[in-house]
Amino acid sequence: MFADRAGLQKPGRFADISHAWRALRHRNFRLFFAGQSISLIGTWMTRIATAWLVYRLTKSAWLLGTVSFAGQIPTFLIAPFAGVWVDRLNRRQVLVWTQVLSMLQSLLLAALTFSGRITITWILALSVMQGLINAFDMPGRQAFMVQMVGNRDDLGNAIAINSSMVNMARLVGPSLAGMVIAASNEAWCFLIDGISYLAVIASLVAMRIHAPAIRRKAASTFTEMKEGWSYVSGFLPIRTILLLFAVVSLMGMPFVVLMPIFAAKVLHGGPHTLGFLMGAMGVGALISALSLAARKNVRGLIRMIALAAGVFGVGLIGFGLSHVFWLSMVTVLIAGMGMMQGMAASNTIIQTLVSEDKRGRVMSYYTMAFVGMAPFGSLLAGSMASAVGAPLTVIINGSVVLLGAGWFLTRLPTLRRTVRPIYQEMGIIPRPAEMTPVEEAGSSGGVQ
Repeated sequence: MFADRAGLQKPGRFADISHAWRALRHRNFRLFFAGQSISLIGTWMTRIATAWLVYRLTKSAWLLGTVSFAGQIPTFLIAPFAGVWVDRLNRRQVLVWTQVLSMLQSLLLAALTFSGRITITWILALSVMQGLINAFDMPGRQAFMVQMVGNRDDLGNAIAINSSMVNMARLVGPSLAGMVIAASNEAWCFLIDGISYLAVIASLVAMRIHAPAIRRKAASTFTEMKEGWSYVSGFLPIRTILLLFAVVSLMGMPFVVLMPIFAAKVLHGGPHTLGFLMGAMGVGALISALSLAARKNVRGLIRMIALAAGVFGVGLIGFGLSHVFWLSMVTVLIAGMGMMQGMAASNTIIQTLVSEDKRGRVMSYYTMAFVGMAPFGSLLAGSMASAVGAPLTVIINGSVVLLGAGWFLTRLPTLRRTVRPIYQEMGIIPRPAEMTPVEEAGSSGGVQ
């Protein structure tokens, strides 16, 4: 299934590529990397511009949370159904359509803002539209990763490089958005985002994908969705990782929704301050992603998930306590490191373990845990910030994330016993008969 014909370049121009960037040997992944790098900068510009626009129009923490909720709740509701169709349909075609629709959404947002007709109602409606698109885009993108790379051994590296790409955009996009908003208005950010989708659409069309034949199953959508849920809930490693991920998404990640309040009220700044804070988070996340790209395999990633959640929680608590700009920059950088380390490590472990015929459905539940829990967290964070203030809200949420990390640590021995034989079957770690005396003595830590 994973052969050279899937897009792996022969030795030559890219033969000397470093180990940390080995997934870029694959032509299809290089195309995706180039197109998505451009598009994601626009995406992050729109995220910052939307948050600033909502806060400028309403000055309401609750509405910041409500808009985020409206943009993410469709993903929570639709993702399990979307996962079934991702497993049934041509994944590249799914992604082309999601990118085209996302481009139209951004251009409409730009037109309304340029014309002065933008209202909170329009923002809510267009956020719901984007949430519906993301319900198909995110599981489709994650499931398509293995087809772009064409080699399971390079899958973890591709995920880490993808995370690096996301966080380079997180670093550049918010800073650029802050400058654009300060110089003109939010509409230009939306327009740039809409145009940037052309790059990723072109990269998808240019790919040479040799996908397996599309399955035409007689089973109903509900039956296949139930099959996917049984697989996720019954497989201990995936179930445990997704439970922690759901807690982190519910309580930790919504702190980004409150960033405009920290920039304006806590640190007494403006759009530039918001851009710098988001950029610092991007730097921390990029550091984590690059460290993961340098890894040779997935050994040690299970323990890293718990450690990353702990770092994320500590960073959030520090950010909530800080009222000084430079200290806030440091703490949000630490939070970004922990957040991305946990996200990328979780994604890699799940993608390594999942059966190919259920990949779309499993990644739809990953999407639910990652994006689907966030709307409830955003609504909760907005309500808490209105009641007790944004700083205390972030401190409380960071404490809950720390508790989640502690719970995951207690599950590590059981997870290792479950995952070890699977990794031995895959050749990731040696079988007992193949171990040297030194390896056998330390085999208890082989799956960390």
